[in-house]
Amino acid sequence: TAAICAVLVPIHWDGQQASTAAPKIDDLLTVMIVLSSLVFSLVVVMLFYALWKFRAKPGDESDGEPIHGNTRLEVAWTLIPTVIVLFAGGYSWSVLNDIEKPADNPLTVDVFSQQYAWSFGYPGKDMVWSEGEFHVPVNRQVQFKMHAQDVIHSFWVPQWRIKKDNVPGITTIAIVTPTKTGTYQLICTELCGFGHSSMRAKV
Repeated sequence: TAAICAVLVPIHWDGQQASTAAPKIDDLLTVMIVLSSLVFSLVVVMLFYALWKFRAKPGDESDGEPIHGNTRLEVAWTLIPTVIVLFAGGYSWSVLNDIEKPADNPLTVDVFSQQYAWSFGYPGKDMVWSEGEFHVPVNRQVQFKMHAQDVIHSFWVPQWRIKKDNVPGITTIAIVTPTKTGTYQLICTELCGFGHSSMRAKV
């Protein structure tokens, strides 16, 4: 477990942290890596122990002895994963509620996705539009109201650590508060068409 975590935890899987949600998501990812590494290590160690301990002797081609099993062991390997999954679900829910808490004065941006194009509408007296590139302020919460015009698309900026699907027929909302200026790539992670990941977000 320690060896696996020593390799995986220091990796910056999604690049720099550029939003208020990013540190919380990274902490959640670290906890999930540690728990997954622990479970993986226990399973692998027990597997190799069983292969060594209960291996057949050379030339022994008889059937294995019929045994009932171990009730305590079966209860343990059912309860422990259940506790781990419930903890992971509760922790994830808590983080999601925290990072999606609406602010008092958010900036609302309409997002329209279609194959090979993203369009963005900004509030104001005269609606301003941009295509292929959008601009948002730093240190102010932005609420993206997202609409798909053909198939499902996925709005994902790795440095912000938020990902939300644009689904035809409904409006989904992604909430983020950028904390660093820069130019980031908006990636569509659905297989909606070649080249759909080449949009830029300027903060």
